[in-house]
Amino acid sequence: MNILVLNCGSSSVKFQIIATDQTCIDNDRDRCLAHGLIERVGSLALITFQVGDKPAMKEDAPLRDYRQAIERIVRWAVSPESGIEGVSSVADIHAIGHRVAHGGEKFRASTRIDEDTIAGIEDCIELAPLHNPANLKGIRAAREIFGAGVPQAAVFDTAFHASMPETSHLYAIPYHFYRRYKIRRYGFHGTSHRYIAYRYRLMRGIAPEKVNLISLHLGNGCSACAVKSGASFNTSMGFTPLEGLMMGTRSGDIDPSIIEYLAHKEGMSISEIVSMLNKQSGLLGVSGLTSDMRELLDEEKENNDRRAKLAVDMFCASVRRYIGAYYAEMGGAEAVVFTGGIGERSAEVRRRICKGLDCLGLALDEKRNGAITSGQGGMISPDSSPLKAYVIPTNEELLIARDTFRALAAAEASRP
Repeated sequence: MNILVLNCGSSSVKFQIIATDQTCIDNDRDRCLAHGLIERVGSLALITFQVGDKPAMKEDAPLRDYRQAIERIVRWAVSPESGIEGVSSVADIHAIGHRVAHGGEKFRASTRIDEDTIAGIEDCIELAPLHNPANLKGIRAAREIFGAGVPQAAVFDTAFHASMPETSHLYAIPYHFYRRYKIRRYGFHGTSHRYIAYRYRLMRGIAPEKVNLISLHLGNGCSACAVKSGASFNTSMGFTPLEGLMMGTRSGDIDPSIIEYLAHKEGMSISEIVSMLNKQSGLLGVSGLTSDMRELLDEEKENNDRRAKLAVDMFCASVRRYIGAYYAEMGGAEAVVFTGGIGERSAEVRRRICKGLDCLGLALDEKRNGAITSGQGGMISPDSSPLKAYVIPTNEELLIARDTFRALAAAEASRP
């Protein structure tokens, strides 16, 4: 089955076409046939399409909305110029899987998309006002393009964290606010953390219930996840993706009273402050330069920039704080796993995060750590380290494709 995986952001569409079925899943032999990204949807879009290791096709074109963007992907995919194996017409795309940011408490697993599913995603818009509307636009556009004959599934970022106990997902505010408005910790990056737990158990050759690790998804958005007995036990992102680790432009954890204080001192509205905490804080806010970790490390090294160094050090301290907290809360762990753009690519950030964690039994092998490059994975601690450290590249799109196959198969099997 060829599955088109769509990840629709606020102004972008990321995609992969993945060939999978139950045999592929069982043998870990799914194949990515093509992938790409369309940025700046709604204006002169930047388009990047690629098949395997072949040179990427890059161009720009005016694309008004998500429907035009997805139509552009499909036109390229079925054209002779793309050269995608097994895809020569629209009929060769058998199903579509969508990343959906927020499923609330309603969606605890991936599901086939029907009118009830769409209504449920709409109900969660107030919980994810920046993400769910874009996800819905992608779903509706795909339904218009492919019609009812091509089944679709929704895979939720929050679903993996549905296993968290109340001690992890409830906030210490009056309980009736949870009952009335479902104010709780939902967590995000769940598909990525689930993939890391899956890949780790394959590497180690252990059963799912034996997986006890701390997964660190570090990119422009960052989150930590305590995976206990193979399930999400706690995670750093909360009611929204703003809570938790310091990020590229997000503040992470702060004292909530700062919001009232800034409103009084600066005359800012609550929405202005929340926007500032989401878009002008984190690495960007502290450094005053950029949210890009690579640029900050270069500024520190080449220009000895104090605030660039401060931003990086604060970032690493934020991650260490969560590692220590989750290690204690879980009663120990086997490994700390780095993933995401920063986690996979920056040996220096990994080194700084691990420094000082010898109290938990974590040591770093500098040679192994430095040898890891983009797209690679492996253990970066000595064999003798009681708490191991790994780099495992994430692959959310693969899990979305697999979940789409499973959700559609389950829906078909349940039909009378």
